[in-house]
Amino acid sequence: MADTRHAAPRARIMMCAPDYFEVSYSINPWMHPDDWNSRRDELTGRSADGWSLLRHKLEQLGAAIELVPPADGLPDMVFTANAAVILDGKALNATFRFPERQGETPLFRKAFDQLAARGILTEVHDMPAGVHLEGAGDCVHDINRETFFLGYGFRSDREAAPVVAELFGEQVVPLELVDPRFYHMDTCLNPLSRGHVMWVPCAFSRQGQGLIREIVGDENLIEVPMEDAEKLACNAVNLGDDIVLAEASQRMRSMVAEHGYTTHEVPIRSFGMSGGSAWCLVLRLDRHSKRGARAAQLELAEAGD
Repeated sequence: MADTRHAAPRARIMMCAPDYFEVSYSINPWMHPDDWNSRRDELTGRSADGWSLLRHKLEQLGAAIELVPPADGLPDMVFTANAAVILDGKALNATFRFPERQGETPLFRKAFDQLAARGILTEVHDMPAGVHLEGAGDCVHDINRETFFLGYGFRSDREAAPVVAELFGEQVVPLELVDPRFYHMDTCLNPLSRGHVMWVPCAFSRQGQGLIREIVGDENLIEVPMEDAEKLACNAVNLGDDIVLAEASQRMRSMVAEHGYTTHEVPIRSFGMSGGSAWCLVLRLDRHSKRGARAAQLELAEAGD
């Protein structure tokens, strides 16, 4: 029987170790510093172990990991997905809404400049002053539809959409997020490799739900069960036919398996206390548009001649 699995190109991912991760402030409904402090030692250990197991699983699945140094006083720097929007080697450095995270921006900019010096990135850009965009946390790329889905309302601004469109040359669809539990787009919408899109409908306005259905098609939408959505299961890493996440019910595992995907669970639930999970903990440096992917394949072919 022929192998019908969809192999992933080698992914390159940026991560940041959770050396200083803790829940010391509250900027979303998941964050309760008192709960964290009551179990600090236990949760610190779980976070370190879970992060290491996530890294190991991604490497097992073929990913190359680039590390950015953590910084004391910036506990959410571990969530590298928020650092930038990256496509075709271009990085658009994030601007954070809350002061608690704004110190991350220059540190990530330095990291991206270093990656550019090594040839991993080609360009690094900054957001216009006064416009918030929290990286790939709110600006999710769908290569199959040549589209960015941009979440706004809680952390990012609708005004970021034309900035993204001009820099990357892709369609940008702004979608208002209306449920504070799903404050970033990556908590409620996740385009998958075969053209399916996992989503949490209640995160969007009725108008937004209709727009997603129109663009994606009902036949391609996988609605994440609420019991899983509340465990941030939509915030997963998809590499080819593999989906890496913190936890999934049997119902969800069966749903994605019917569409050709295999789930891998890693013990990273402690990061959910800050409102993040697998997607939040990684930043894909290798994302390409369709035209960018063709150019990269041509370059590899020419290099092999």
